[in-house]
Amino acid sequence: MGMSDILKEDWNRLTWLSHSVAKYRFYRIFNPRFFPVFLIRLAFFLQASRLRILAKLISLFNLVLFGMEVPVGLKIGPGLVIPHTNGIVLGASEIGRNVTIFHQVTLGALMADFHNDLNKRPKVGDGVIIYCGAKVFGPITLGENCVVGANAVVLKDVLADTVVTGIPAKLAS
Repeated sequence: MGMSDILKEDWNRLTWLSHSVAKYRFYRIFNPRFFPVFLIRLAFFLQASRLRILAKLISLFNLVLFGMEVPVGLKIGPGLVIPHTNGIVLGASEIGRNVTIFHQVTLGALMADFHNDLNKRPKVGDGVIIYCGAKVFGPITLGENCVVGANAVVLKDVLADTVVTGIPAKLAS
């Protein structure tokens, strides 16, 4: 998929979730719920095009402007929605399609990992929702369509179609 196709899917999912019928238009890129996703996508495509310094600058701009730290090489499927961006760290190995991530979410390794070793980072499946303040650490998998509750701390794999909450995260009853 090209960048414009992915951005259209991101926009369509955002407007579908907000019950809006707004069509994708270039000027809507500046929507505060869409522009940070655009910057993530732009940095990824610049990195893939071997424009690494420019990709890093775009990523840094996203960090300064929206408080989001996202590695430029992180593979994220289409349909990403980030309703509120403040304090997000996406240090995952991979993020699937149609994922929703709320503010103050951290995905990353258990220990400081400055080499970005993907084998030490979580993998997020398709259709996952990660609510405010959740922390997901280590080489674990969030299964398809699972939900991570607000402020949960996830240290073990989460099965598909389940809801986890608490510290440490456990199946919600």
